[in-house]
Amino acid sequence: MAIHYPNGKKFIAKPSTSNRDAPSLKKPSYSNRGMTLEEDINVSNDFYLANGIAVIHKKPTPIQIVDVHYPKRSAAVIKEAYFKQASTTDYNGVYKGKYIDFEAKETQNRTSFPLKNFHEHQINHMEQVLKQDGISFIILCFSEDAEIYLMKATDLIHFWNRMKSGGRKSITKEEIIDTCIPISIGFQPRIHYLAAVDQLMMD
Repeated sequence: MAIHYPNGKKFIAKPSTSNRDAPSLKKPSYSNRGMTLEEDINVSNDFYLANGIAVIHKKPTPIQIVDVHYPKRSAAVIKEAYFKQASTTDYNGVYKGKYIDFEAKETQNRTSFPLKNFHEHQINHMEQVLKQDGISFIILCFSEDAEIYLMKATDLIHFWNRMKSGGRKSITKEEIIDTCIPISIGFQPRIHYLAAVDQLMMD
């Protein structure tokens, strides 16, 4: 199935680089645990909802279908579709009476986080959320080291503006450690990112 962005550019999904069946003597990484960062956040959100802690969901991506084939009477195959609009951030909801809005990203880079993982319209959206006194942040995962961090939107905006002014095109690991709140990986919830949000709300 072909999917296109609003500007007509074809969407190409990044191939998975994990191989669960291949033996390895390396330290187990986050990426080969069997679940992606998105899946773990979704499971954590289910836990928060079931226990009355927060109401946070992944935003649906509106798609316009333009070409459908019917190889059988009982089956339809989508051949071509377009994203109706540019996406903002991955998740939003309510926690302790505050609007929560955030993006989640993974990288296999061990020394920095590339800013190419973000888009201008996402930065603009986070700025708009902050202007309305909402809580906006990003969750960063270094998949090879199984490390997850919460970064305030204000810090991401700072690094983004630095890049726009001709500075480096990534955030160093040292900068992430200095500015971010570590997120623990556990069982229930799988990723307890709201504990980091509590720290963020206290600042």
